Amino acid sequence: WVLSKTKKEDTDDNIAKYDGRWEVEELKENTVPGDRGLVLKSVAKHHAISAMLTKAFIFDNKPLIVQYEVNFQDGIDCGGAYIKLLSSSDDLNLEYFFDKTPYTIMFGPDKCGEDYKLHFIFRHKNPKTGEYDEKHAKRPDVDLKKFYLDKKTHLYTLVLKPDDTFEMLIDQSVVSKGSLLEDMVPPVNPPKEIEDPSDKKPDGWDERPKIPDPNAVKPDDWDEDEPSKIEDPDAVKPEGWLDDEPQYVPDPNAKKPKDWDEEMDGEWEAPQIPNPKCETAPGCGHWVRPMKNNPNYKGKWKAPMIDNPNYQGIWSPRKILNPDYFEDLHPFKMTTVNAIGLELWSMTSDIYFDNFIICSEKEVADRWAADGWGLKKLVASANEPGMFSQLVTAAEDHPWLWVLYILTLALPVGLGVLFC
Repeated sequence: WVLSKTKKEDTDDNIAKYDGRWEVEELKENTVPGDRGLVLKSVAKHHAISAMLTKAFIFDNKPLIVQYEVNFQDGIDCGGAYIKLLSSSDDLNLEYFFDKTPYTIMFGPDKCGEDYKLHFIFRHKNPKTGEYDEKHAKRPDVDLKKFYLDKKTHLYTLVLKPDDTFEMLIDQSVVSKGSLLEDMVPPVNPPKEIEDPSDKKPDGWDERPKIPDPNAVKPDDWDEDEPSKIEDPDAVKPEGWLDDEPQYVPDPNAKKPKDWDEEMDGEWEAPQIPNPKCETAPGCGHWVRPMKNNPNYKGKWKAPMIDNPNYQGIWSPRKILNPDYFEDLHPFKMTTVNAIGLELWSMTSDIYFDNFIICSEKEVADRWAADGWGLKKLVASANEPGMFSQLVTAAEDHPWLWVLYILTLALPVGLGVLFC
């Protein structure tokens, strides 16, 4: 692994340097003896570290499988744990790895606030212009929250196949899958036709499906001045209403603060509280008749709507052939990669990475997972608290559960005593 020695562009010099610290150390919890990982240690700093692959991966007729482990040991407030597969080039220098270094694929978890993401992005080369565009996979439909907050080691896997399909897995379960041609945003291939930017709507074009009836006349008895609400003449003041009592009174228990300066703060007044005499009465203060809907209210008269005889439909520009159109039927054939990098910012430290593998055989990745993540999972399961401990812990967070526990235990005991 090579630490970056450069700076991030377009960033304040105080934080632009990639000086975030990395360590190689064991997990804080559920440690597998002798097993260590790469750990992001700093908060609010830019981190960049990368490594060359043992050989370049060429996108030809074999799948690409990218897999690695992440443990957010202290949870995660805002930060990422994604990886970048760096594009092959003659001038690639890992000591100058930064956010603008060309990559082919970006994959992995990212979180800020309550937005939990699992990125899969690939950079697609436009065959007409030679320029690269980022294509983002649609968001997984599953709830990702637990993978970021449970402080357990999770296994992230990306599978790209030569038939232009992909799968994303967490802990060896598929959380998202799709097609590189159909499920990326924006789409790999642009539309064949686009709206003509020079086409303009004619001046007399009528898009109104309905219009006010020009022959309609307001009825003679239509009174627009009637209010929508009027006082209820049948309402009677409730018996016991306290006309002379205000709804709020000064708090008799309030005392002027010792540091109150009347010259600076003005004359002190006790804060207002609800009048206790009003609590048992139907109401206090000046009684006002309640309002009710006015049966004579009609509102402002409007002519009824009729079908527009001149309606021409919703106008849209004519279609023309897209001058930028191209068709790439095999976006799987991406730019060759020869390095892997972590270029991250985080507001939480101690993000643990381990057991990166890039291969073409699922069986190899599965064996690698069994020897690494599988052992961590076994250790974590063995260290899980027993049923009794879990019940006690739950009751500490939710004290009302004690009542449920007591009733659950008392019911069979009580029935046993009754029947015996």
